[in-house]
Amino acid sequence: MTALKPHRLLAYGVLSLALCGCGESSFQNSPGAFRSSTTRIRGFDPVRAGDVASQLAMGKVYEGLLQYSYLDRPYRLEPLLAEEMPDVSPDGLVFTFRLKRGVHFHDDPCFPGGKGRELTAEDFIYSIKRAADKKNLSTGWWAFNGRIQGLNEFREAAAGESPTDYSVPVAGLTAPDPHTLQITLTRPFPQLLWILAMPYAYAVPREAVEYYGENFVSHPVGTGPFILSEWRRNYRLEYRRNPAWHGGAPGLERIVEYMIGDSSTRWLAFLTGQLDFYKDISHDNWDVIFRDGGRLAPELAARGIRASGIAGLDTYYIGFNMDDPVVGHNKKLRKALTCAFDSEAWIKYYNHRVTRARGPIPPGVEGYSDEPALHPYDLEKARKLLAEAGWPDGRDPQTGKRLELTLELGQTDTEIRESTELFIGFMDKLGVVINPSYNNKPAFFKKIEQREAQMFRLSWFADYPDAENFLQLFYGPNASPGPNRVNYRRPEYDRLYEEIRVMQDGPERTELYRRMAAMVEEDCPWIFMHHPMAYVLHHDRLRNYAPHDFPYGMEKHFRLEERP
Repeated sequence: MTALKPHRLLAYGVLSLALCGCGESSFQNSPGAFRSSTTRIRGFDPVRAGDVASQLAMGKVYEGLLQYSYLDRPYRLEPLLAEEMPDVSPDGLVFTFRLKRGVHFHDDPCFPGGKGRELTAEDFIYSIKRAADKKNLSTGWWAFNGRIQGLNEFREAAAGESPTDYSVPVAGLTAPDPHTLQITLTRPFPQLLWILAMPYAYAVPREAVEYYGENFVSHPVGTGPFILSEWRRNYRLEYRRNPAWHGGAPGLERIVEYMIGDSSTRWLAFLTGQLDFYKDISHDNWDVIFRDGGRLAPELAARGIRASGIAGLDTYYIGFNMDDPVVGHNKKLRKALTCAFDSEAWIKYYNHRVTRARGPIPPGVEGYSDEPALHPYDLEKARKLLAEAGWPDGRDPQTGKRLELTLELGQTDTEIRESTELFIGFMDKLGVVINPSYNNKPAFFKKIEQREAQMFRLSWFADYPDAENFLQLFYGPNASPGPNRVNYRRPEYDRLYEEIRVMQDGPERTELYRRMAAMVEEDCPWIFMHHPMAYVLHHDRLRNYAPHDFPYGMEKHFRLEERP
């Protein structure tokens, strides 16, 4: 598709309004209304915060003990609902948190008289138990599995109960008083504090879960700076300021997020002022927005548009379901498909704003290797491997039929379709037919979690800036519905993972990180596509914006400066 030039885009303002369904020109002059876009979310239950869009939504409403400092680099943690950073016992097993006093949940009908009650340590105990409860199908169990004394036993006992008795004590989760929380680990786990800043550890009131039942996913009740005021599925989300927030009233009066799947429509809406914020810049619009060297086009800068960029801590990949009898049980086939991936053509398609991923760990994280890829693009080698895998020239020697594989996708926008067609072309040169299957996000994740996807295209955004967070994606016990979505298993790898998960940072641990990443690269459970450079645009009325790899809840720092 040919990109529209900026001066032509102005003529499409009315079209943009119609396409994105905005129809609310009052947003243009409404003080404090920050307008952005999002994709479909799975809901507001923190135990199911398995995708970035849902985590971003929850971060506005819920809070945890700790948060990332907004401006500090390298990233560091600071107290949020905790009064201060925890006291840690000399053996690294007991973490004692003291909570801020006077923090209240949002006013909601689930509370007596509709008045939100004060946060207590028991709310964190309850919330972590919910993540452990098998009935909740939590995508975050991996974060706590085997780490807190008595929690795995609670999980097994709860599996046979209906409903779960959350009053059953867990040895490693105690509250000496209403404002003190103690977490006792089974063994040292240096990443615990990063985990406690994630949505899986957000404080949830039991009253809300029991009051709303299955509809709790649509009725978040947190302590955060914003309150969900409207969720029109497949259309928009709207939040309003929490005037009683313990951090003081946030600067934004409202946040309105539209679900605009088409990248061209998002761009039109941003350029005509209907959106304040534009991310995920499409391939087709890149040359319109940036000049050589990544400079913002002067005509856009003159209109008060600003650009920010950050090297993302994420890895994009195509995953093979290792339980699948075709791709999962044939290592040479996976190697052949990996060697047929034309990385130079892929990088060119993405305007040279991505780098080829050679393994799971992204640049900027200890354990990353910049050595040449183990399976670089080599079509002749790919053809040889394919023949050795039992498919000479991509055909079954018994039937003569071409090898056909299904690739599941969770998005349908133009860029995804175009880049998928490019990937299909790579495989066609090898002799393999790739059949794309486009899904909405809930259906896409359901297929993966139920191990029904043969191949799928996905990415992993770091939950925290430690390579362990990427390496746990291949740990056997984390198989689907956990984060090991490809169901990779290798006993030696699992043994090393259990070793590094308790090690403190240092050269020895970093070397094991590299060794484990090399194992994964050799086994090819993923086709490692790329690491991106993330760019965003915003209108200059948005103040206090700083790019961040972990932006959950960061809107509380934003301010809007209304034009005369």
